[in-house]
Amino acid sequence: MSPPKIGAVSYLNTKPLVYGLDSLASGYEVVYDLPSRLADRLDTGELDVALVPVIDAVCNPQYTVVSDAAIACRGPVRSVKIVSRVRPECIESLALDEGSRTSVALAKILLEERHGVTPRCEPLAIDMDWRQSTTDAVLVIGDRAMHHLTADLRNTNGFQFEWDLGDVWHQWTGLPFVFAVWAAHPRANYTELDSILGRSRDLGVSNAQQIAADQAPHHDLSKTDCLHYLSHHLHFSMGDQEKIGLEKYFTYARQMSLIPQDVTLQFHDCQSTG
Repeated sequence: MSPPKIGAVSYLNTKPLVYGLDSLASGYEVVYDLPSRLADRLDTGELDVALVPVIDAVCNPQYTVVSDAAIACRGPVRSVKIVSRVRPECIESLALDEGSRTSVALAKILLEERHGVTPRCEPLAIDMDWRQSTTDAVLVIGDRAMHHLTADLRNTNGFQFEWDLGDVWHQWTGLPFVFAVWAAHPRANYTELDSILGRSRDLGVSNAQQIAADQAPHHDLSKTDCLHYLSHHLHFSMGDQEKIGLEKYFTYARQMSLIPQDVTLQFHDCQSTG
C-alpha cells in the first residue's frame, strides 16, 4: 500500500505551516501543489489531507478540519489586494487572480456588501502582468501583491487606488479572516494529523527569522520586511474569533450563492461553522 498523502503549498505565506512537515510526518508522503489543485486532488481522494482554501473546505461535506493551524490575518494581510482605476463604488469590471478561490469570493462580498456593486468578472492569467488588464479593477494575490502596487503611477497604467482585503474585512467586521485550513477525508487519522500539523506550525513560527532569511531573496524582499510580513501581517492559529469570522464570511457567501445554502464546515474538535 502507498503511504497516506499530505498536500502542502510552498508559497511564502505557507512556509511557517510546513517548515517541519517533511521531518515530522514520517509515514506520510508530502506533496506540493497550488491551493486550488490541492483541493481538486483532495476531492478525488488522491490526498488524505491538504491545505486548502476555506471555501473549498466548506463546500465538500466529507471534509473535516483537523488542525487549528491555518493561514489567517487580523488586519492588513498585504498579499491579497484590489487595485483599481476608479473608486470602489464605481467598479464595473474586475479581473480576478484565480490563485485563491477564497480571495475571489472575499473580493465579491466586500464589493457588493460594502459598496453595492456587482462587477462583471473575468480571469487574470497567472502569468499576465496585472497592469495590462483593461478592467476597472484587478484582484491581485500572492507574491505579486506583496509590494505597494500603486506607488509609481507612471508604471501602473492608470491604477491609482489600492485596498488590502484583510484590512477592509477587519475594519468592516472587527474580526479576523481565515484564508486556508487543513482539511481531511474521513479515512484520515485525525488525531495523528492534528499533532503533526500543529507541531509543524509551532516549529515554523519559532523559526520565522530563519524562514525570512531563506525566503527574502526569492521574493525581492529584505529579511526584515519578509519577517515583518510573516510575523505581523499573518498569524497561523485558528481560535474562537477566527471561527466567528468564518461564520460571517460563509453567511455572506451563501447569500450571494457563492457556496451552497446548506454547507457546514466540520472540525475535528466536533465544533462546526458555516
